[in-house]
Amino acid sequence: MADLDQSQDTPPPALTHASPYAWYVLGVLVLVYVLNFIDRSILSILANDIKADLDLTDSDLGFLYGTAFGVFYSLFGIPLGRLADGWNRTRLLTFGLSLWSIMTAVSGFAKTGGQLALARIGVGIGEATASPSAYSLLSDWFPKSKRATALSIYSSGLFIGGAISLMIGGEVVERWNRAYPSGTAPMGLAGWQAAFLAVGIPGLLLALWVSTLREPVRGQADGIITQPSATPFKDFLAELMTILPPLTLIGAARRGSGALIANLAGAAAIGSAAWAMIAYTGDMAQWIAIGMGVYSVFSWASALKSRDLPTFRLIWGTPAFLCTSLGYGLVSFQSYSTGFWAAPYAERVLGATKTEAGLWLGGPGAVSGFLGVVLGGMLADRLRKKNPSGRILVILVPPLLSVIPFIMAMQTQSAPVFYTLIFIASIFTSAALGGTAATTQDLVLPRMRGAATATFFLGTTLVGLSLGPYMAGLVSKTTGDLATGMLSVLAVAPISLVLLLVAYRTLPEAEATLVERARAAGEAV
Repeated sequence: MADLDQSQDTPPPALTHASPYAWYVLGVLVLVYVLNFIDRSILSILANDIKADLDLTDSDLGFLYGTAFGVFYSLFGIPLGRLADGWNRTRLLTFGLSLWSIMTAVSGFAKTGGQLALARIGVGIGEATASPSAYSLLSDWFPKSKRATALSIYSSGLFIGGAISLMIGGEVVERWNRAYPSGTAPMGLAGWQAAFLAVGIPGLLLALWVSTLREPVRGQADGIITQPSATPFKDFLAELMTILPPLTLIGAARRGSGALIANLAGAAAIGSAAWAMIAYTGDMAQWIAIGMGVYSVFSWASALKSRDLPTFRLIWGTPAFLCTSLGYGLVSFQSYSTGFWAAPYAERVLGATKTEAGLWLGGPGAVSGFLGVVLGGMLADRLRKKNPSGRILVILVPPLLSVIPFIMAMQTQSAPVFYTLIFIASIFTSAALGGTAATTQDLVLPRMRGAATATFFLGTTLVGLSLGPYMAGLVSKTTGDLATGMLSVLAVAPISLVLLLVAYRTLPEAEATLVERARAAGEAV
């Protein structure tokens, strides 16, 4: 009997191969991510029409595309990542997909920049459910040796969706405007408004499909079976109180007067910096949103340290994790800025029509992004077998190679040359994503993967998405030259290089001591 009890306590072996159903789940999740980026990115091909109809500036467009979406996407990703760690992930993804699809359709009824910003906030909150749920699901369906490949294939939806959004958006706008000239359209909708409706409504049908996916055993791929939380929504609300102002003050007060004073001091410092940026740029909404985002992250990290020290130590206390996430976040400065501004640039500077820009940036963009992210992920897995830090090389080197074709693209007056150079640059920048995602998943325990994913996306969204497109738009508004604005995002490349070099040096020890450091922080593993 003792031997039987011992065998029952022995953890199951880690997965060594992916089942056919795992690949089926991956296929469905790729479709989800495709729609995620269609709904997120369609603003790019619509930007010039929205600017004219709603009387906006380039910095306003950067705010709508990046900050209004990105800040709330990144912030709500944290409590929703916590919910993904403790609740049924397929149900959470079904709810989120339904929400962001509805809010995308609502964008089609916006009459002011403020109304469109509110709709974009709703899209961001809904889409915040996607990657924490998907990363956690795929990490349980696929063995560790195939994780970067699986996450890279999933991440290809980013580039496919972004490309399809350009093609669909351009086609819908031009067909709609030809069919309904001079204000004769149903409900008075402009072509750009019809485009939002066209891509938002199908998401509700995909949500029904997602709801049929099976939930895997949490931790099965690593042989570390982890039970879901008994109180997932209580945990979610507790997490929300650590990140959503002004509830953050209540959460800090519950931890004691010292925590409250530290929280208020942090808020004052961040608020002062935000006010200085408002005075410098004149963009109040942008810097209020960024300030709120930075303060919320500060509050959450402080609360996490007192509530869940093991998770805090493996994420915020691990230089390899932070440098990988922030280093890639600065890489995404360029990719997010190019992803948004390339189509408006082709229209304004090169004289392209929406259909032409959508076709030549969209179709090749899908191919380049897919090739880059999948081949990059496969290369990252291959290099990791020979070098514990091998994946970092794929995050570091290809983005550096993208700089030359990117600079050349901003100098040419030939549309075909521009499209070709953007295609080449996209292959290199997209190659880094799979290795980054897999590295952040490998540096935490299975129960922490949702929180790790949310933290990783703080780098890509709160830094790259919220600041990259806005910075290009601000410089464009200031100089009157969109090419200069797009090139300005390269200013962060040296910082990214330094961060990724630190990650390369510190990663092997961080991964080797993962369980040991978790136990030292109080984790029962």
